[in-house]
Amino acid sequence: MAEKIPDKLYFKIGEVSNITGVEPYILRYWESEFKLVKPYRTKSNQRLYRRKDVESVIKIKKMLYEEKLTIAGAKKKIKANDIPEKQLPLGFSQEKYKQTLKDILTDLKDLYKTIGTT
Repeated sequence: MAEKIPDKLYFKIGEVSNITGVEPYILRYWESEFKLVKPYRTKSNQRLYRRKDVESVIKIKKMLYEEKLTIAGAKKKIKANDIPEKQLPLGFSQEKYKQTLKDILTDLKDLYKTIGTT
């Protein structure tokens, strides 16, 4: 990837536009077409993109502009490459995510037992 993505947790739509060279109205359209791009919405409805979203935008841009694929072609390629359409936070695999949640639940139960006995 030629684009340099700053080391931040969240990016506003204007920042993503500057990083990727994709206009905000196109980003909004891609959001409706590709499940890979799902920015977080604040209470004021402002979009906040994660690093994974920005990386996905760069991949989509490459497919559409460099490889000259259509939207349908890009969707087909994403599906064929088995790129997960829903992304888990923290970059965990689904199994690691489940295990982390189980560990947290165990810790909470232990804490509850400790607090309940005092």
